[in-house]
Amino acid sequence: MKKYFILFLIIVYTGLSVIAKTSDSTGTNAPESRGYVGTLPDILDKFQTTKPEKGTPIFEAEEGFDDPDKLKPIPRDNPAFVDIILKKDKTSTYVNDINRIIPQLEALIDCIENEENVQRFVAKATTFDFSVGALRKKFEGKPECYYISYTKLMSLALRAKSIAELRKEGAEYNKYLAYQAAGAIYAPDNINKELQYFLEECISTLKILREVE
Repeated sequence: MKKYFILFLIIVYTGLSVIAKTSDSTGTNAPESRGYVGTLPDILDKFQTTKPEKGTPIFEAEEGFDDPDKLKPIPRDNPAFVDIILKKDKTSTYVNDINRIIPQLEALIDCIENEENVQRFVAKATTFDFSVGALRKKFEGKPECYYISYTKLMSLALRAKSIAELRKEGAEYNKYLAYQAAGAIYAPDNINKELQYFLEECISTLKILREVE
């Protein structure tokens, strides 16, 4: 009989335990919050609000730096600016080469007009012929070789080389040759005439080169 009574108590106790656990899981007897229970540490004193710091400029402002009258003009005659900054098409390369040849042609014209000696003329004519030769190598077979400025330069360079040879040989041989037959070509009058024709051709070509864009 005692055994049955003890078994009854165990069953009752077990039932009550199950009911208590079920009540806790459903929230009837559970605490209102399941978070951290206790006192949180005060961490505000470990953080400080950042204060804006005053800085000093590295460079000093120049008075009137934004004055449009003091701004430097764009270096359009600088090949590096044309090729790199503006990034124009390949035509700009041709224009740059023409711009380098123009002063040489002007120097050749001045040499003739000022009646400079043979050595100076030959030196300037050789420089001009060399520059035109470089232009020929760069643009031969390309669309630029059909430009009027290109064809005029090729013709003028051959003419310059021919006149230079004529003047050089004339200065060397005119003392020994009679101005007749083959020697007449070295006569001063003939050389001056050829120089005048060449000068006119140089001036007309220069005008074409200055209009190249």
